[in-house]
Amino acid sequence: MRSGKAKVEVTGRPMSSRIRVGTCGFAESHARTFQDFDLVEIQQTFYQPPRPRTARGWREQAPRDFLFTLKAWQLITHEPKSPTYRRLREPLSPRQLQQAGGFRWNAVTHMAWERTLEIALALQAQVVLFQLPRSFQPNAANLERLRRFFTEAPREGLRFAFEPRGDAWTDELLRPLLRDLRLIHAVDPFLRRPVGRGLRYFRLHGRPAYHYHYQYRDAELAELRNRLSRAWPNLVLFNNDRMVEDARRFRVLVGSRSDLRDGYILELGETRGERDR
Repeated sequence: MRSGKAKVEVTGRPMSSRIRVGTCGFAESHARTFQDFDLVEIQQTFYQPPRPRTARGWREQAPRDFLFTLKAWQLITHEPKSPTYRRLREPLSPRQLQQAGGFRWNAVTHMAWERTLEIALALQAQVVLFQLPRSFQPNAANLERLRRFFTEAPREGLRFAFEPRGDAWTDELLRPLLRDLRLIHAVDPFLRRPVGRGLRYFRLHGRPAYHYHYQYRDAELAELRNRLSRAWPNLVLFNNDRMVEDARRFRVLVGSRSDLRDGYILELGETRGERDR
């Protein structure tokens, strides 16, 4: 088992653009996604990871400076009773299924992380998103599971984004947890502000929250632009039914914003000489 403080640098180019805009998943053809955006969050890895050669093919098709992130396999985060398991194709025994999900650290979740990590490295990704189901609340047992999983799981230089759900995940609770486990707080910016310093990872789920049929109005996209960090890089990912159209409109909107300059990224997305705002 690998342990110790992981390096942040990964194979491939560093993240230097201050704002990147994309979609959660390939909502249009791969070629069009690579042409229209500079970022995509791979969703297939959540349901059933693709073959490494498939991921390497996506990396080869994409422009050199295109950024991949990906969603961690549901075998790590979600319990087998989740309806998302209907799309799982991995042959697992009933006993193995009992060990899945909930951020347990055992043979099944270790395997799931190694497979997720394999795809991340094939993509030369820089961030892996861990999205919590709403049922995963911050009780003592779950917090202990999180601490063990994120301590044990080898990172290979990847950044980990952590998206909890529900009001129980207060800023006061999250601040030491994110700091100690070196996690990025992934949020819908219309729901809450991210806790902590460094890279901003925004996922837009529609309004009100998780109303996926929603299309963002021009005024809301302008408000979103004003919510971006001026101190840290911003990854902005649309996850609504009209994600392609909304992401295109937002990319045009921020394309003219000249006050967010490029900068190189230090540990956990920190930029030299800047402080969180």
